[in-house]
Amino acid sequence: MTDWRAFVYGGLASMTAELGTFPADTTKTRLQVQGQKIDVHNRELRYRGMVHGLYRIAREEGPRALYSGIAPALLRQATYGTIKIGIYHSLKRTIVQNPKDETLMVNMFCGMVAGVVSSAVANPTDVLKVDTSKRYILSHGILGDTIFTHFIASVIAGLAGAIASNPIDVVKTRMMNQKALKNTVVGEATAVQAIYTSSVDCLTQTVRNEGLMALYKGFIPNWFRLGPWNVIFFISFEQMRKIY
Repeated sequence: MTDWRAFVYGGLASMTAELGTFPADTTKTRLQVQGQKIDVHNRELRYRGMVHGLYRIAREEGPRALYSGIAPALLRQATYGTIKIGIYHSLKRTIVQNPKDETLMVNMFCGMVAGVVSSAVANPTDVLKVDTSKRYILSHGILGDTIFTHFIASVIAGLAGAIASNPIDVVKTRMMNQKALKNTVVGEATAVQAIYTSSVDCLTQTVRNEGLMALYKGFIPNWFRLGPWNVIFFISFEQMRKIY
């Protein structure tokens, strides 16, 4: 595959996967921000889990609410997916010309570089996606063995990824969401600077105020999203490679 196709197909496949799994991502975000004692808007535990969250959001706010923030999410994948997959494949071919000579260390290095660069570029659109969801809450109150193999691998990889990344994802979501908490009034006219000073402070306050398991809020939709997301992505990506 030539370098430009890796960029284009990576972005298109990422956007396709995002469209297919976005309701789970919306639920994950809602679950991760609820229960914060310093946030008067998200102090209540409104959702008991993914299924209850999906049902309640659709019933109270309409099915379209499950796709609130989809535009910046697609923009994020158009940048993040394009850059990540493009850099990953291009960097691998720069370091190792023959795919048979690839090693685990080379793949890990290329993956880390691609992940860091793409995350840095796409982070503003991720902030916009979370902020769009926040504003919505406040204002509205192919077949066969290939797919099966991708599915099993993605479920297992998704589980490992969700276990490792969920605490970081909770902190990230709350840090992105926190700007709406500035100068919030709590109780009877008690003004507070309701904001986390850093990621470490967010992690510490979350555990102190809500317990260690708060770092795994949204775990089920996070896992549920990662598996199907990768299935859709890899199948889309491979099919696009066959077209041209």
